[in-house]
Amino acid sequence: MKRLITILFSFLSALGLSLHAQAELTTVGQAQYGGQNYNLIWDNDSPFGSIVWLDYTNNYDTWDNQMNWASGLNNGGVLTYNIDPAYSITWSDGWRLPSTIDGPDIFGYDGTTIGGYNITSSEMGHLFYLELGNEGYYDTSGNPTGCSESLPWCLTTTGNFQNLKPNYYWSNTQYAPNINVAWTFYINSGFQNILMKPNNLYAIAVRPGEVTVVPEPMSSILFVIGGTLLAGRKFVRRKV
Repeated sequence: MKRLITILFSFLSALGLSLHAQAELTTVGQAQYGGQNYNLIWDNDSPFGSIVWLDYTNNYDTWDNQMNWASGLNNGGVLTYNIDPAYSITWSDGWRLPSTIDGPDIFGYDGTTIGGYNITSSEMGHLFYLELGNEGYYDTSGNPTGCSESLPWCLTTTGNFQNLKPNYYWSNTQYAPNINVAWTFYINSGFQNILMKPNNLYAIAVRPGEVTVVPEPMSSILFVIGGTLLAGRKFVRRKV
């Protein structure tokens, strides 16, 4: 009995770990928007926590209008969700534009600055460099990488995304010294910088949320059996 419980407990512990071990980018369902379906792509280790990307690029517009567009996705009936039954999502906030850490507008190549190349502290930069594995127009030493030799320049890998545009995208982060300016990410070359808000740029939306894997029926049965055996073990101990 003791040996059986030990083996079962070890198996269940390993199974529990596997339920949380996910690839960094996972398509967890779709959302219907404007009569079309777009992938919901989970990023479990972005700089601002677990987020889900809506694989839809909103057309050129100003920062204010793109902020309103992203916020408007939270209105009832705008998005119709079709979550993969293998996953469960607990939303922690609403849809928004991707976030960037605000700081001095200092240009750099090594990723330690807020502006420049190879920056992974923003959600767009993290996606571009780390999740999708693209290289920027310049490496961390400031040398050209050669990724600009053919279109779409440095956006050579898009992973589960089907609607990324090799162009400028707005973030939701304003530049503190000048509220007329906000941070952007140029996904054509991996360049992060600030631009005036009246500029017309693309936008993509993200939503914070925790994603869990729904156990398969057999897994659920094993969990119940394991719990029953453990409870029985405690009962036998009390009787002794």
